[in-house]
Amino acid sequence: MSEQEIRTVLIAGAGSIGIGVARSFAKAGYATTILSRNPARLQGKIVGVEVMDKLPEQAPDLIAESIPELPDLKRRLYREIEDAFKGAPIIASNTSSLPLADLARELRHPGQFMGLHYFYPADCSEFVEVMRTPDTDTSAVAKVIAALKRCGTTPIVLNRPALGGLFNRLQHALLHEAYYLLDQGVATAEQIDDMAKRFFAPRMCITGLLEQKDISGLDTHARAQRSIVPDLSHDHAPSKCLQTLYEQGNLGLKTGKGFYDWSGVDPDQVRKLTAEKVARISRLMKELESDDCARQ
Repeated sequence: MSEQEIRTVLIAGAGSIGIGVARSFAKAGYATTILSRNPARLQGKIVGVEVMDKLPEQAPDLIAESIPELPDLKRRLYREIEDAFKGAPIIASNTSSLPLADLARELRHPGQFMGLHYFYPADCSEFVEVMRTPDTDTSAVAKVIAALKRCGTTPIVLNRPALGGLFNRLQHALLHEAYYLLDQGVATAEQIDDMAKRFFAPRMCITGLLEQKDISGLDTHARAQRSIVPDLSHDHAPSKCLQTLYEQGNLGLKTGKGFYDWSGVDPDQVRKLTAEKVARISRLMKELESDDCARQ
């Protein structure tokens, strides 16, 4: 690939994340295409985005892959891309649960491969994780970072692959303990969420995780860790309450039942209102950060 900046983007996968990624690039002025197995359902529904059911004749500068989390399916797509374009495009996988090194193992042009992990809703979320492998070219990372910034997002660049990325590892560590407390009957789902939403989350909005401990004192924190950490759940196993719901087909909002009863509600409206509330909080955070900068 030449040293030119990214101008054309292909999104492989037309799920909720893929559509959001396409909207993000299209709004920023990129020539954007979605590759979908069923293009008819998307025609005319995404402003400024072309939809097709096969790879284009000309190589795009960036291919953001967001197909199901099945390693063989992803590798098959990568082979098709490399056969068609001979290593020209950057290939960036949105995977959040598969090892990047395994996905890159059969690539003929590993320097053009990286992780590009979006969060739902992808066209509104401020952050995107960029995960490089030991073989990823620095120039490819720089081009993707520049494109993400043009889209108005904040790239979080991870120096080496970590299964799940930064956010999901932190999230799953917290959720694993929350599920353990549910399984042990220590607290209800409502109690856990109430504490998370009304105390834990607001505090993290201001001081994060590590800054908070600097402020409160690492001596107190270190002593508490010696007592509490050994008593946390370290079973290295998927959580019983979550896996039971999954096996029963209770998948949350999409099926009407999960940890909560969602029967009788409009799923699209719930998702819309949730996204709007997150956007409002993000705007407030930017206002607070601007106030801090003005005082300095």
